[in-house]
Amino acid sequence: MRFTAQLLAGLGFLTFTSATLVHADEGYDAPPGWGLPMEQHNFGTFLVDRLEYAWTDENEEGVVWDFQGWYGGDFQRVYIKGEGENTQGDGEDGEFESLDLLYSHLVADYWELQGGIGYQGVIASNDHPERTFAVISLLGTMPYRFEVDTSLRVSDEGDVSASLEAEYEVRLTQRAILQPRAEIEVAASDVEKFGVGEGLNSTRVGLRLRYEITRKFAPYVGAYWEKQYGDTADMTREEFGEVEGSGVVAGVRMWY
Repeated sequence: MRFTAQLLAGLGFLTFTSATLVHADEGYDAPPGWGLPMEQHNFGTFLVDRLEYAWTDENEEGVVWDFQGWYGGDFQRVYIKGEGENTQGDGEDGEFESLDLLYSHLVADYWELQGGIGYQGVIASNDHPERTFAVISLLGTMPYRFEVDTSLRVSDEGDVSASLEAEYEVRLTQRAILQPRAEIEVAASDVEKFGVGEGLNSTRVGLRLRYEITRKFAPYVGAYWEKQYGDTADMTREEFGEVEGSGVVAGVRMWY
């Protein structure tokens, strides 16, 4: 009786092992009927990285937003990204500095190559300058967990520009996180209607301290400093007078 039970258990184990290894010739072990790993399971998320109210040293106030959402798998995704601001009290509508729709493909561990179309301007308004772009981006994480997003843009009028954004997170506690952030923008030609000059346009560095009430909801406070250069600074100086400034912000980071 004991021998029979052991024999049946052994046969059951062999049957399970045979079923488990049915896809071994395809490079992985899985029960029959299972799909290829990480290829047939699409999912998505939406991250509001910055939704903040800013106060500048020139006594100006504004709302700033920075978001991205994607849907797909580990190798191919579709992204929507947006950054913009609305200066309070100027009677203007909120302006998108960039609004991109991109196809993304994983090209290396932690790195995605993206391409698509972009927009700059005020949506549904004929009173503001606007332009569209062809966009190529590289999004990923460098060693020591520096998150990097680079973009090369060619407008519908042939203007070429590029940007680099980098972030790093320092976890002070399980819920308190300090986040340094830097942005650099350059352009290959003057575009006066957007206040953009040839060469290095601007740099901006900031520091934010957030507290994760939950992993999906984190209010924060912070500060930033920015400066414009070259022809871009000359255009700004003629219209507004100041090409360097700083400010403080308060906002929330959330994702779904």
